[in-house]
Amino acid sequence: MFFAPSFILTLFFFICSFTAQKFADDFLKQLGISQQRADEKITNSILGGYIDSYGMGNAKNIASGNRKAVTLDLLNYIKKYSTSAAFVKEYSEMKERYKPTEYIPQTPEEMRSQMIENAKNAVVKSEEMLRRSDASFKSIFEKNVEDAKKALKDAEDPNSKHYLAYTKNYPQAVKNYKASYERAVAGWNTKYPSNQLLFIKKRLEEFLNATKDIDFAAELAEKNGKKIFLNPDYERKDNRWKMAFRAGKEVVEPARDFVQKWTAEIK
Repeated sequence: MFFAPSFILTLFFFICSFTAQKFADDFLKQLGISQQRADEKITNSILGGYIDSYGMGNAKNIASGNRKAVTLDLLNYIKKYSTSAAFVKEYSEMKERYKPTEYIPQTPEEMRSQMIENAKNAVVKSEEMLRRSDASFKSIFEKNVEDAKKALKDAEDPNSKHYLAYTKNYPQAVKNYKASYERAVAGWNTKYPSNQLLFIKKRLEEFLNATKDIDFAAELAEKNGKKIFLNPDYERKDNRWKMAFRAGKEVVEPARDFVQKWTAEIK
């Protein structure tokens, strides 16, 4: 597995970097994986933002002369699978996993009840420690019991400063937490739309952005056993730009045409 923010670009590059003698009609067989495993890999790639290439060793059997055909076959397959019940289910489950959790603060009475319960438990524990303590530490544990009983008395006092302050600030705290939750839900719905195709559209747009303005005629030179761009500006480009360059014009341009049309269809 390796990371790819633009999963389509990486998938194209992975497939189109291999050579062979003959292209078979069933490209899944060429990849050496079942339809179920292909669906799993596509799901992982789209939802996770990385390409799962594990177990695709047979990809080397894909013919270099048919890269365009393979790419379009793959895109059509992905497009069809993206509307399947299986993918929708996976997407819905992922969306639900990331749903924000609303925090509802304790009411003043709930807070006071918990404070009293905690204080009572503290008294019981400190008294038990006093009973078990060595005579030389008795005074220390007696002080602990005294402090615990004082804390319990304060907790039971309906006019304690802490209780009154909490009661005063409670309405505003409820409003603040509610507003924070609503903002989180709005962001969640933006990131994970109900329509799974709108989520996929973001991935498609990543591909289009990563593959625009590729200079496929750029010159290369070998340096220390590695090919580099003669144009220093190109050498400073990110990995996705270079990946598209290596995939080649014969793959990227028809892929861009396909993706642009698919993106326009998603509303």
